[in-house]
Amino acid sequence: MLGLMATGAVRADVAARPNVLFLLADDRGYADLGCYGRRGIKTPNIDRLAAEGVRFTQAYANSAVCSASRTAIITGRYQYRTPVGLAEPIATDEEQVTLSLPLGQPTLPSIFKAAGYHTALIGKWHLAGGVEGPRRAGYDYFYGFHPGADDYFRRPTAKEAAEKDYQGAALYENETVIQPKGYLTDLLADAAARRIEATPAANPFLISLHFNAPHWPWEGPGDDAKSLKLKKLRDEDSGNEAIYALMIEAMDRAIGRVLDSLDRTGRGRDTMVVFTSDNGGERYSDTWPLIGMKGELLEGGIRVPGIVRWPGHIPAGKTLTQVAVGMDWAPTLMAAAELAPPADFHPDGEDLWPVVSGAAPVHPRRLFWRYKASEQAAVRDGDWKYLKLGGREYLFNIARDERERADHKKLEPAVLKRLKADYDEWNRAMLPYSLSTFSENPKDHFADRY
Repeated sequence: MLGLMATGAVRADVAARPNVLFLLADDRGYADLGCYGRRGIKTPNIDRLAAEGVRFTQAYANSAVCSASRTAIITGRYQYRTPVGLAEPIATDEEQVTLSLPLGQPTLPSIFKAAGYHTALIGKWHLAGGVEGPRRAGYDYFYGFHPGADDYFRRPTAKEAAEKDYQGAALYENETVIQPKGYLTDLLADAAARRIEATPAANPFLISLHFNAPHWPWEGPGDDAKSLKLKKLRDEDSGNEAIYALMIEAMDRAIGRVLDSLDRTGRGRDTMVVFTSDNGGERYSDTWPLIGMKGELLEGGIRVPGIVRWPGHIPAGKTLTQVAVGMDWAPTLMAAAELAPPADFHPDGEDLWPVVSGAAPVHPRRLFWRYKASEQAAVRDGDWKYLKLGGREYLFNIARDERERADHKKLEPAVLKRLKADYDEWNRAMLPYSLSTFSENPKDHFADRY
């Protein structure tokens, strides 16, 4: 059986477990979907997932930037418990080489792999560790790219991709560079569909499909000629709202083809599908009614769409006000698949499977964020949110004011004081930013923080 490893988590009825398709968008705004209120952009396939499953209105990313939030998703823990999660984001060649998830760190794919699942990552990695990073983390199969962004058309060789002025990152199948032709969003979706169809019917799978879209460079399906003109991924004049809309709609069509592959193989009802984003939206995205964007701990920078569908196991068309965060996905998906956690798995995230499958919301959440740009900090505790941004402090009641306009810090000084003290206590338990390039095993020096 693909990916089978000896572990106490393996059950005899492996074939009866749900498959998992985890769809992750990149820099997608909270309201960039029809089911979240977006106008002028059609997203019928993702909207269908919401109509046939549950939709979170208070789902958060663990960070306002991608590699940090992806660390939390894959580990189920605050990203600041491991040096790779301190990079906001991983951006330099040195970080790509010196940083990685700690060897032996339980991850979402390694736990599912140990339970007999075939595991695959299709798309963006951005967690360093070299070309072997994805498979060392527990994925049986990798088809995608390693850094934080890629061109949507140009597929360089490994040598060309290493040239600093070359447009685009190399695309890999496992550890081998490949050069398929086509639009990146379509290439990734087609690879996921092939993986679904290639996995034996008796073998459950966990497929993480991590799109580049709608991350820059802003290139729609017909912009191959434009791609040839760009010298750098960050050419700022390459996008506009119309192109962004085309990218969103192309992703939705691509997701539709992957969902079709589930139905075609008879796995539609046996697969739990999750859709979310790694952080809030970038400049062309819609975050209404929230304010802020990627790189900010305002709601628009960290609140994201969250949709889960599993026919027959999850209510259809239900809206959840439950506060959730990226590090909840690992324990929640494990609970849905009835996987016993390994002894060394200590998640900070919560198992929200009872809520997703129909139970009442759990107790009010208390969540923490920090972001080194502008020395930002945030706490969400029930309805209250403490925010430090741009050298100023704020206190908002998110339940009554999700646009973060009415500052209550003078009216509620005791609440402000409590949340600041809670933040300081939490922050002391996290690794300091100075360890972001710490290449040794930090457990040897900071065991009390793991």
